[in-house]
Amino acid sequence: ARVTLGEFMRDTKNYEWLNANLGKAKGVLIYPQVVKVGFVWGGSGGTGVLLVKDAKTGEWSNPAFYTMGSVSWGLQIGGEVAEVILLVNSQKGVDSLMTNKFKLGVDASVALGPVGAGAKAEFADFYSFSKSKGAFAGMSLSGSVIDVRSGLNKAYYGKDVTPVDILVKANVSNK
Repeated sequence: ARVTLGEFMRDTKNYEWLNANLGKAKGVLIYPQVVKVGFVWGGSGGTGVLLVKDAKTGEWSNPAFYTMGSVSWGLQIGGEVAEVILLVNSQKGVDSLMTNKFKLGVDASVALGPVGAGAKAEFADFYSFSKSKGAFAGMSLSGSVIDVRSGLNKAYYGKDVTPVDILVKANVSNK
């Protein structure tokens, strides 16, 4: 996740808006690898980490692990691998991530993140940015389900923890 975020931040030509607005975000959800495949029926999925900014200190939280996936049907064939960053712009977006499962575009608004110099954006709960390789053109995240990876959170922190424990209460850590 650190490498993925670093690559996006170094690409100031294409991700100038992301660079300029990351500091204003309420949180950032980083997926180092989202795989999408399709042949009539398709699917995509990946595991990522969520960091939430403390409004008082400006410090980023410890990571909470999440999964993202979607299923599609239609005229499609191919595959791609993408790195995806979701910038969380609203408290509603942060709050929606505290639940076990929610859908982008249904439970919270998601918009394609602005790309390039001078890009402007309308307000959405989430902005998505992706870099992909493969035969699909673009990546739509609307309708994707985001869920907590409880097993990974337990493995990382050594005990059962919830996103609230990690991101709000901040009562767990892993050096």
